[in-house]
Amino acid sequence: MTTTTNRLAAPRAGDPAPAFIARSPSNAAYHFHAAAGRYTVLCFAGSAADPRTQSAVATALTRDDLFDDDHAALFVVSNDPADETERRLANRIPGLRIFWDFDLRVAKTYGVVAQDAQPGSGALEFYRFWLVMDPTLRVIAQVPFRADGSDAQEVMQLVEGLPPPARFAGIELQAPVLYLPRVFEPELCRGLIDLYETHGGVESGFMREEGGRTVGATDPSHKRRKDYDITDRALISTLQARIQRRIVPEIAKVHQFQVTRMERYIVACYAAEEGGHFAAHRDNTTAGTAHRRFAVSINLNDDFDGGEVSFPEYGPRGFKAPAGGAVVFSCSLLHQVSRVTRGRRYAFLPFLYDESAAKLREENAGLVGASGSRYRAG
Repeated sequence: MTTTTNRLAAPRAGDPAPAFIARSPSNAAYHFHAAAGRYTVLCFAGSAADPRTQSAVATALTRDDLFDDDHAALFVVSNDPADETERRLANRIPGLRIFWDFDLRVAKTYGVVAQDAQPGSGALEFYRFWLVMDPTLRVIAQVPFRADGSDAQEVMQLVEGLPPPARFAGIELQAPVLYLPRVFEPELCRGLIDLYETHGGVESGFMREEGGRTVGATDPSHKRRKDYDITDRALISTLQARIQRRIVPEIAKVHQFQVTRMERYIVACYAAEEGGHFAAHRDNTTAGTAHRRFAVSINLNDDFDGGEVSFPEYGPRGFKAPAGGAVVFSCSLLHQVSRVTRGRRYAFLPFLYDESAAKLREENAGLVGASGSRYRAG
């Protein structure tokens, strides 16, 4: 039996939950950080063959009033391949999802097993527990499994007694974003919209990691948007000048970060007739996007409904900047764009970074796409 002398300490109240990617029955690479925005419970179950695990899951299944993906979501982490092959555990959406952690990577990260534990090596010593987290994925409580099964009931009562997710901190929080009107003049906004309407846009996807490489993907249920790439050098210089004069100083003042680089010159269109939206995501989670530091969302019009940018970790409030106005935020923040229900939302959506990030982008250029990017920081 593997000892626990080199087992990491499990996260405690106040700690941020370590990020991880794991396989689930419906997603080959589920990014746990995307679960933010509601209370989240991790149940480190070991194996569903264990009677304590069976009791814990059975108790949770009776509380679909709690685990509804709005108030809370439950994730059960299994380390036993038989749980999958014998179908002992399964997703129940909304509210309950399974992580298959047969290589023990998540278990080691969270202190469930020793760092030298080997999959399939026989009996392993597991520290089984529940981890209750707030919408920012910071730990509220760690509850160990108990022989009498009272741990499950304690977790249910704890989650039941929590305030609405939007007031998890005791007050309604303001997302840490900059909200800046008057970045683009009306005539510049109109000109960019005219470009899109003249040339049209191409369906844009999103970046994800596959086999260590950053590749493009499309999924209409996750994102629906069309983009037009701006190539006119004079217009690009005009856009850079506006960002340099009207956004860069604010980032320096608030975040003490000096922007020197800008990526992507597009006019994006979220159209109601196409169900335009973008589900919750972060902008820097792959090797090819890790250099991104700040995202800028400049509305070019405001005669539409829906299409608001929101930040689930900090509540449901949506931000709709006026035409020419910007919402600026860290690329690490979980954010989403609600479905446009009337009209079209046109926006200019660049990313900003600095010289050290430019070097990182160059280092990772070979990991972008099938053949790599030609980006050079110089």
